[in-house]
Amino acid sequence: MTSRSFSFMQKIGRLLKLRLVIPLLRSQKPPEYKAKGVAVGLAWAMTPLVGIQMWLVFMTWVIWKKFSPQGFSLTLGLAWTWVTNVFTMVPVYYVFYVTGQLMMGHFDAIGGYDSLQSIISETFLAEYTFLEQWGLFFKLLVKDWGLSMAVGCLPWAVAGYIGGYYFTLAFEKARLKRRLAKLAKKGSLDETSK
Repeated sequence: MTSRSFSFMQKIGRLLKLRLVIPLLRSQKPPEYKAKGVAVGLAWAMTPLVGIQMWLVFMTWVIWKKFSPQGFSLTLGLAWTWVTNVFTMVPVYYVFYVTGQLMMGHFDAIGGYDSLQSIISETFLAEYTFLEQWGLFFKLLVKDWGLSMAVGCLPWAVAGYIGGYYFTLAFEKARLKRRLAKLAKKGSLDETSK
């Protein structure tokens, strides 16, 4: 038996399917429960807080459970924060920054993508401890790019929540409808064979 080798992109695709799609498909909870989980995960994913997004989803889940017994899927919420990660951080942060600058009316003050990329690379590739890296990074966010990114991520977080909720809800309802039709068809076949 030979093992199959996969390209880097195939491995990423398989990982995304394993971590994002399969938990959605295997859950036996109602579509709304799953849709809220995806929505919360995407909302936190669309913030400049890579590294603590999963913790924020967990805290949201704890608070949500206190006020609403239905809750949401913690597994899906945690998984969907992975949409933004260390690999996608630079372009996503730049989009937040540009969006924030435009929202605040600073059309001529938009810095270049290369400057953000070099600042982040220097911060994370230098010989700093983990805590020093994050300290420098948060200093950068607060001092130089922070306000623009904080403002600019808001429409993306709202869009992530709303889009994630309604897309997942529609997907799950269609999937449930197909399953019920399959079961009904199978049931009618079983009846005719008797």
